[in-house]
Amino acid sequence: METGVTHPVVSDAIELEQFLPYRLSRLTNTVSNAIAELYRDSFGLSIPDWRVMAVLARFPGGSAQDLVARTRMDKVAVSRSVARLVERGLIHRTTSSKDRRRSSLLLSDEGRSVYARIVPMARDAESQLLAALSDRERVALDKLLDALQGAADTLGAAD
Repeated sequence: METGVTHPVVSDAIELEQFLPYRLSRLTNTVSNAIAELYRDSFGLSIPDWRVMAVLARFPGGSAQDLVARTRMDKVAVSRSVARLVERGLIHRTTSSKDRRRSSLLLSDEGRSVYARIVPMARDAESQLLAALSDRERVALDKLLDALQGAADTLGAAD
């Protein structure tokens, strides 16, 4: 890097601190990383691993494509996470007899046990975060997040 060289600020630069996508991403990363410390240290799970397990707990029998759709994670990240979780015995993969290209994913008994131990930690972290808001603000936040998700879905569909 050159020393003594100044670089002018771009005149129409986005003020990131006020740019909604940046703020949402930063908040998500901060919260996810804080919670991830809990299950990474105790259970050796990554953020994608936990998300895959959480989706399979709620929607058992889904495919990798279902996981991609529900989590909005990259296909490669989902595939790697599924492979890790299968190897660790936390999820089972069965191939469909009707379509050999499609597999069904389920939490194993051990996977359900790990999931059950993480849920109270995740809920506690969520409660701590939401404690910063009044009941009215929580209701408003829920409505606002739904509205933003709907707008984002529409925005993404325009591509």
